[in-house]
Amino acid sequence: MGKQLAVNVAAGGLKATGCCTPKEDKTPQKMSVPPRRVLPIIFIPGIMGSNLRMSAKRQEELKKSNNIAWRPDFKYESSGLLNASPRERQLQLDPSTTEVDEYDPPNSSTGDKKETPEDRNKIGTVSVTLNVGINTPLLTDDLKGSKNGKTKEEKARERGWGEIYCGSYQGILEKCEQHLNSPPTSDFWKKMFEVDPVRWGAHPEPALKRLSENDFKKAVEGCWFPVHAMGYNWLEANGDSALKLGNRIIKLIKKYREQKFQCEKVILITHSMGGLVARALIHPKLGKLSSEILGIVHGEMPAAGAPAAYKRIRSGTEESGSIIDFAPKILGNFGSDVTAVLGNAQGGLELLPSKAYGNGWLEIRQNGKLLRSLPENGDPYAEIYQIRDKWWRLLREEWLNPALQPGCGFDHTYILLEQAKEFHELINSSYHDLCYAHYGCDSGRPSWEKVIWNLDPKYKEKDWQGLHIFSDEKKGKFRLYKATSDFIDDEDSGIASMDGTNINIPPQYPSFGVELGASVGPGDQTVPARSSDQQLHSGKFSGLFRQVGYEHQNSYKDDAAIKSTLFSLVRIIEKMKWSNHA
Repeated sequence: MGKQLAVNVAAGGLKATGCCTPKEDKTPQKMSVPPRRVLPIIFIPGIMGSNLRMSAKRQEELKKSNNIAWRPDFKYESSGLLNASPRERQLQLDPSTTEVDEYDPPNSSTGDKKETPEDRNKIGTVSVTLNVGINTPLLTDDLKGSKNGKTKEEKARERGWGEIYCGSYQGILEKCEQHLNSPPTSDFWKKMFEVDPVRWGAHPEPALKRLSENDFKKAVEGCWFPVHAMGYNWLEANGDSALKLGNRIIKLIKKYREQKFQCEKVILITHSMGGLVARALIHPKLGKLSSEILGIVHGEMPAAGAPAAYKRIRSGTEESGSIIDFAPKILGNFGSDVTAVLGNAQGGLELLPSKAYGNGWLEIRQNGKLLRSLPENGDPYAEIYQIRDKWWRLLREEWLNPALQPGCGFDHTYILLEQAKEFHELINSSYHDLCYAHYGCDSGRPSWEKVIWNLDPKYKEKDWQGLHIFSDEKKGKFRLYKATSDFIDDEDSGIASMDGTNINIPPQYPSFGVELGASVGPGDQTVPARSSDQQLHSGKFSGLFRQVGYEHQNSYKDDAAIKSTLFSLVRIIEKMKWSNHA
């Protein structure tokens, strides 16, 4: 057998390192030359799936020992938010003082002299096994003794894996890295070939053909598929995030070209809100990056928004009983917690149901009888989000600015909602020409297809729409009273405390309860099929998988979601038309 030369990927291209041997040693030294073509796979996470750091000034204001604003993988750090006040949440998760916690030394900062950027962005053990025999653009441990050699974990950190929620996403990153760069003889692909995609939930329209071994070989021949992750500030407008990600993608392509690889396009995989960012990325008035993106695989995207966003702003995050669902619980168990953050964050407001979601998703009922459903005229912004005088409104104004920040309050949030409305309308029909999607349509996982307020049966009068909130448990229960000429609404008079509780109503003014109804409608416990199916109705997808069996945040750990993702990636890859330049 010949001696294997060490091959390193450097800025000037591939460099081989051999060794001198005695003349008597006739054993040839061999160098394996990897394919020149590189097609990066880039994962874009959902809301709360990107790690954020805060400015030094805000860190000092909060008296924190580091600058972590959001990093759910760090359970000790995250537990501090579980009991944080709305004021602390507003300050810590402020879109104007946060940014993605990228690994970019020496520009990276942890805000802690004892913590290096490497410590902050440490990746857990990477289980990828690639028996390629040489150093490549892929995640492989460099040969021992190699100059400037790196481990898989160190390379993953440089790929951005440490800037997203590894607890949810590391598995799918590893599987894409391993299987796309493995031979068709691997056990994984043997089990994928000639399997009817219906097994993974494929919708019959458009019909999907089984993947053959020959299809796979032709698609991946002569190309590497390194997997990257790119986070974004989910508190900011998704259009702004698209601009920033677009610049990073262009730099990534340029980097591979500087290493003498032929790199012309990338493929995106998204989760949840990340799908909205990707749709903005390809929009000619936003990210303007359609030509650099070969295709997109969307997972669990709230294509037309999700009523769960309204529910959580008014009533906090629901109890799931799942350790995996830790991130939403950190965001806030009470409506006042969530409002203090998302009420000031355009990115969060862009998850609300758009006009495309349709009418009637917010219901007011009494004894099961439907009294009214909203929106009625196709405009949830004017009928729900931006109103101030109805008890079913989105915003409790006294919850919006507990930190008393200049410029924050209802008027500011009103403007954010206007901008969210414009964003929704811009991307309404913005889908890539080559895209696939998978999402939950599980009737056993009710997903807030509607939000139902049940009015106290004791209230017999017909003017229920004019009642006013005077106390709120912030978890889906509050009480109303009827205002008269000698008793003014608490929000106008200032009688109530800042959180709208503990106001004393004289006995001649009886109060009436309102309680949140149960979650209804198939989906993944967060995004209802009614929203996800907008992708199906668009007629723009090359393939769709309507699946069951997983919870929203945990979806990329599900076998059907994983296999439909890999299937979709291969189908996108086989559409790549490489230029002929040397």
